[in-house]
Amino acid sequence: MIRRSWKNAAATAAIGSVIVLAMSGCGTAPWAVDTTSAATTSTPTPKATITSIVNELATGSAQHQLQAGDVALTANYWSTLSMDQWKADSNKPISFSLVGALGTDDGQGVYLSRVSLAVAVAGPNGSLEAPAPLSDQSTVAPGYDIKSPYSYSQTFILPAIDPAATSVTLSFTYELLIQTTPTSGTYAKQTASDQITVAIAE
Repeated sequence: MIRRSWKNAAATAAIGSVIVLAMSGCGTAPWAVDTTSAATTSTPTPKATITSIVNELATGSAQHQLQAGDVALTANYWSTLSMDQWKADSNKPISFSLVGALGTDDGQGVYLSRVSLAVAVAGPNGSLEAPAPLSDQSTVAPGYDIKSPYSYSQTFILPAIDPAATSVTLSFTYELLIQTTPTSGTYAKQTASDQITVAIAE
């Protein structure tokens, strides 16, 4: 009786295993499962572009070092009008000074014969109409003495500009005359160019 019961139990277990294997074989193959419906495709959201506006007078003043032939120039720029008042519809004063030093100094003079300022106006979509250029022509010959310790100072007033303006780029051109010898009445001409960008307040 014991041996029959053992054999019956073994036979029943074997049949159960066959049924389990048969049921497993009826499942869907992994490669046949459609996984595309479970995946969610997301479109990246474009990030907003932030355009920073340069303002070289944000700290109150700016100093640039220039070179015109053998003359080293130091140009300082500032405004008596605070930056929050540099609005499109207002008059905007830009002040500057210039001083020069010769690399090979035998006692020659260094003079500024003319300075001119061209203004470029920028808006959110590009260039805007600009005001007429400004200039200062020396009224003395051969020009204003700018050799250290002497210097040249001036203030130009920028008029009202397009209300859409976000910044102005000021392009300065300095025309110099350098004495060829300390006692000579002849001069060599040199030109230096410089730019400064100032933001327009909203």
